[in-house]
Amino acid sequence: MSTLPGKGDAYLLYHSIGQYEGKREDMTAALAGFADVWGAPNGDQWGDVLGKRQQFIDLWAQLIHAPKGTVTTTESVTTGLMAVIGALPEGTLRGKKVLVSEDGFPSLHFLLTGLSQRFGFTLTTVPIRQGGHWVEEEDMMAEWDEGVALALLTWVSSTSSHRLDIPRLVAHGRAMGSLIGVDLTQGAGLLPYDVTTPKVDFALSTSLKWMCGTPGAGIIYMDSDLLARSEPEMRGWFSQDNPFSWALDAFAFADDARRLDSGTPSSVSALASLPAMQWRMAQDDAAIAAGNRALTTLLQAGLEGMGLQLASPSDPEKRGGSLMVILPDHIPAADVVAALREQQIYVDNRSQILRMSPGVMTTEAGIERTLDALRALLV
Repeated sequence: MSTLPGKGDAYLLYHSIGQYEGKREDMTAALAGFADVWGAPNGDQWGDVLGKRQQFIDLWAQLIHAPKGTVTTTESVTTGLMAVIGALPEGTLRGKKVLVSEDGFPSLHFLLTGLSQRFGFTLTTVPIRQGGHWVEEEDMMAEWDEGVALALLTWVSSTSSHRLDIPRLVAHGRAMGSLIGVDLTQGAGLLPYDVTTPKVDFALSTSLKWMCGTPGAGIIYMDSDLLARSEPEMRGWFSQDNPFSWALDAFAFADDARRLDSGTPSSVSALASLPAMQWRMAQDDAAIAAGNRALTTLLQAGLEGMGLQLASPSDPEKRGGSLMVILPDHIPAADVVAALREQQIYVDNRSQILRMSPGVMTTEAGIERTLDALRALLV
């Protein structure tokens, strides 16, 4: 871990873009290697590129305990959700409800709003209670009846770090007969997750956050039972078992997650993220989670000591790896973010809420620097 100010000791943006020591050098080497392969006039490109893309897929499958053949790549969680919706058996959603929470990622809400008329479903958004900062599980279940065809759960909220009790909600959803998807983005790579326990129908994530990867390196997991019943709208030569089959009258979907692919896959982001995946999978899972817990505990004590109100659960067991705190109205949060940045302390804000997420480069000294700087700014 870094110990020098300005070298990541107070980098608190793992909810946005994850970092680790050596990331720049690893990415540089990976992209230079890609350029060497892709720029060589020898016709050998696909073997190398597709092999490394598969390594990326396999590491993600290992991380989330996904069975072989149930994970593929996607550009983003939003495009991944579009692929899933377009692959569901005809009529799955028509005349029924799709359930989401107000504290889910807005991009997914934008997509579902636009798709509701086309696919004939009603989008039900469970609201945050007055004065609250996240959607309560009881409120989710109160809206979740047998008319819900699909529920999209946000494991960890990007606005509060509230962590859902996935087993509890999945048990309720199974009783209602619903399909269940989970957005893993804000927890994957920090906290353990198993897509088979409890079994969910699909899961989505990117590699940007705790996985320390690049933009464009998203993944889709789909349970094999649902895969077998799915016929994606978006299809192309990579949807087949053999992408290099050109017979126009012989198209057939691959029998695994490759059926969710379409045209030539955007592989550069996966290749650029592969070193980060390899780095992460070589780490001690428990040590990474414990390190974050220790730093957030220190941060929480300091913030509460200043009299600031958390916009995150106070119980670490009910949140992910971030802390959100509400600043007084007379102190513009954007100004605080800018002032901290001048001291090489990196946080961000949503309105008057500061978001802070310590990771593997963050140190106790960096947390203390952050707290000292905040005390000075809030006088």
